[in-house]
Amino acid sequence: MEASRIPAFLLLLLGVIWSRAQLGAEAAGTTVFTLRNNCTHAIWPATLSGNSAAAIGGGGFELAAGATVSFPGPTGWSGRFWARTGCVASGASTLACATGDCGGAVSCSLGGAPPVTLAEFTLGGADGKDFYDVSLVDGYNVGIGVVATGARVNSSTCGYAGCVADVNALCPAELQVTGKEGDLEGKTVACRSACEAEGRHYGFPFPADT
Repeated sequence: MEASRIPAFLLLLLGVIWSRAQLGAEAAGTTVFTLRNNCTHAIWPATLSGNSAAAIGGGGFELAAGATVSFPGPTGWSGRFWARTGCVASGASTLACATGDCGGAVSCSLGGAPPVTLAEFTLGGADGKDFYDVSLVDGYNVGIGVVATGARVNSSTCGYAGCVADVNALCPAELQVTGKEGDLEGKTVACRSACEAEGRHYGFPFPADT
């Protein structure tokens, strides 16, 4: 029998806004992240900086179904986004989530507990370019798509990145993670990566296993 599941989809729009401080000045680009929740239920997006930079977007927040939020990405920032699902808040700063939990905090200073879908970014990297990808290395909990927008975006090199298929619906039984409480009890809420499930790193044993 097919397992019950909760389909979800988070769209990240990576916008580049170009402006001139004064006539004759060289145009400068400002990267703006726009997150749109295409799910039919609320999610809790989270961010984690990878280069000791301050957290953007406050590190985590609630995003209602169909809602959109935008905030700037500082030049040189690198880090990741993910979506937390099945969350229950307890007070202003404590949050327990079925997937993507970051130590029970609303504002994350830790990575999301796998399995979790990741959107990874580096702004102003090599040759001043922005880089992004969607990764299932840590497994899958919701679909994520990334679209670059803006007048100067080169669509041939800044194409769509994402995985918005309902992987939970196709997840083998041995890799399924099911909800433990409430409406999610018994439903497939995430799918573990084979490497994580077998204690291997990209097909090789973790260092502790060698």
